[in-house]
Amino acid sequence: MDVAVLRSLIDGVLATLYTRYGAKELPALCRRLGLPPPDEGNTKHERLITSLKACPDDRLPDVADAVLEQEELGQAERMALQDVLWLGRHHVQIPSRTRRELARDFDLSDHLGYPDRFMALLGRLWHLDNDPMSGWVTSTRSLRDQINRHIFRNPGDWSTEEFFEQLGAFEAPHPRFGVFLEGLASSAVLPDEPAQRRFVELANRHLQPAGSILSQDGEADGYPQFHLVQHGRGTARRPRNLIFATLGKPDIRFTSALDNDIEVAERADEVLVYDRSVGKEGLLWRDLLSWWQETRNITDHEQAARSLYGRMEASLPPKSPGQKNLFLHYHHAHRDHLNEVPALLPEIWLHWDPKTLRERGPQAMQNLRMDFLMLLPGNRRVVLEVDGMQHYTRNEGTEPDSTKYAATMAGDRDLKFRGYEVFRFGHDELRDRNRAQPLLAGFFAALLDLKR
Repeated sequence: MDVAVLRSLIDGVLATLYTRYGAKELPALCRRLGLPPPDEGNTKHERLITSLKACPDDRLPDVADAVLEQEELGQAERMALQDVLWLGRHHVQIPSRTRRELARDFDLSDHLGYPDRFMALLGRLWHLDNDPMSGWVTSTRSLRDQINRHIFRNPGDWSTEEFFEQLGAFEAPHPRFGVFLEGLASSAVLPDEPAQRRFVELANRHLQPAGSILSQDGEADGYPQFHLVQHGRGTARRPRNLIFATLGKPDIRFTSALDNDIEVAERADEVLVYDRSVGKEGLLWRDLLSWWQETRNITDHEQAARSLYGRMEASLPPKSPGQKNLFLHYHHAHRDHLNEVPALLPEIWLHWDPKTLRERGPQAMQNLRMDFLMLLPGNRRVVLEVDGMQHYTRNEGTEPDSTKYAATMAGDRDLKFRGYEVFRFGHDELRDRNRAQPLLAGFFAALLDLKR
């Protein structure tokens, strides 16, 4: 994410915001936007700019999100902020040809049955109204006026392709077009499930050859919810319970089997259970930290980060320096932008069985607990394993054990069929920290596709 541009855009917003608030309201405004408290003295504008300068780079995206959600902005300001934010986050690329062919095949009639909802979507994403500050010419019809005339009052004046052309959809940044498609599939715009599914089916005929689809990943207010994902990667399901950083096998029971509600019956302090919804951005460190702060009542951000890191580190096996080196490297390498990267969950339970492997026998599931899990954008589930000798030997490493190795590989195949990506490291690769560092740096850069 281009934080310099983002800071400049927020600066421009603050240059107009200060006129709407009195001096006594500035502290509350800064709290609401996630900015440091303003200094006393100087003008209102200078106090806000000083507050922005004191804001760390990694907190700027949160400030921009708050500005977009809570403040009334001009169209140009809003779209500029959106583009910088969205381009700096995971997004799916949709070629211009795919967009145009989709538009040629798209009948707007379902959406035009809900004109207010449809126009609200357009107003959030496109420049529909003339800017009164752009010049003296006021007689030019705004795009909003033209849409009302050529789409609603005189259906057929514009084809859907011409309509998209007027919006600027064919040349729009990839994430803006993606959000537009998700909006067109949303029940907030189209509260009619058959119509939602018709649009999704049409869109996916064009998106799938380009490597993406609108995938259902749950419901909202009884209607299906769709998000744009890369085709062939990840899973359409969202995790409900993440059981991680365990210090032993958790004692779990269902408090509601119908709703998949669980609780740890005993030794709850030895288990962490993240039970919040995971969005299309995946599970980021900032999401995990927010959950930790609220559930532990820790108000200080840095104190919470240190305690969460320490609790997760404590779950790592003491006899596996390779695991510890991977965990240390990830957090050290991304320390300047940790809020923006996926959380690295150690000692994660992917399956759970109240019986032991020996009790279950041939029907036992393999790979119940894995070393690390990352939930990436696009519903990608990535498992990382650091394999010591126990994975392929017996008698304390003195004899090879092909049965153990075969069981591990069978478990991997099952995970891949379920939509997981599994990456294995040999323990010897990571045992030495200096040797492990360049290997892990290259691996995580490729995995996260970091453009920093």
